[in-house]
Amino acid sequence: MSSFAYRRPASLDEALAVLQEPGSCALGGGTDLIPLIRERTISPSVLVDLRRLPGAAALTWYDDGALHIGASARLSHLARDPQLQSAFPALAQACAAVGAEALRTMGTLGGNLAQRPRCWYFRHGWACLKRGGAGCPAATGANEYHAIFGAGPCVAAHPSDPAVALVALEGVVHLAGREGRRDVPVAELYADAARDPGREAAVRAGEVITGVTLPAHSRGGEQSYEKVTQRAAFDFALVSLAAVRRTDGEVRLVLGGVAPTPWRVTDSIEEDVASGSLGDDDVETLAARALYDARPLAGNGYKVEMATAVLRRGIARLVRR
Repeated sequence: MSSFAYRRPASLDEALAVLQEPGSCALGGGTDLIPLIRERTISPSVLVDLRRLPGAAALTWYDDGALHIGASARLSHLARDPQLQSAFPALAQACAAVGAEALRTMGTLGGNLAQRPRCWYFRHGWACLKRGGAGCPAATGANEYHAIFGAGPCVAAHPSDPAVALVALEGVVHLAGREGRRDVPVAELYADAARDPGREAAVRAGEVITGVTLPAHSRGGEQSYEKVTQRAAFDFALVSLAAVRRTDGEVRLVLGGVAPTPWRVTDSIEEDVASGSLGDDDVETLAARALYDARPLAGNGYKVEMATAVLRRGIARLVRR
């Protein structure tokens, strides 16, 4: 590994000032950052530890039922928090699905949302779009774990489990930089992930994720998060699904592992699920219809069938609660 300095700022303003230094990089749990350094994907000169900032890991519940989660909240804590399990179970389940216990214990919510793709070409030094190349070797190479929706030119699948749940729950990410603060819906955070060669999330240079807010209208109702992996533990999702029926009756269905961003199923299908009772044939038809626009690569056609099955189960849970 290349050498680097370590800084532990006492305030957000101090952290943002240090992050203006050339070669500086924000540090959360380090579960993705340290491998990136080892793989020589990045070579930061200064790591800026954000975990000790005031309120960085706090969960703040508002009177109306909304929730603010500090970016440094540990995934293991979120997975086990009884109030979160009751109010926003899809997020708690998604956090519990991340990696192994050691990764959840170290990993933070903000770091998980900002992690880089797990494509082996990107991770092992190939001249791909994300490493200064002109194209994507996975598009015509080994691509069994890659995207079937929304890809191009990069076909890497989005790796975050919590992000999928947060899109279904209409979460908003809070960002801070030297030029001020701004809020970005998680549904828009990765809009340029397949095209931007330098990053996947819309986090600007010198900017950090400070937290996430979940709105009160997404609280409760019927929620679940299902993840299908190659092995029972540690692996990233082949396909995942956050399925939410809110207390006002609206439905949100968001797939993971199938696109460079969490992939929301079309509004018309969500509306049909929300419309009322559905028979087995109706559920089957809706799940299949959601995959009509899938464009599998040479090695990942199985994801179409897998996503259909996961959607079928998720829709059934919502309509037969």
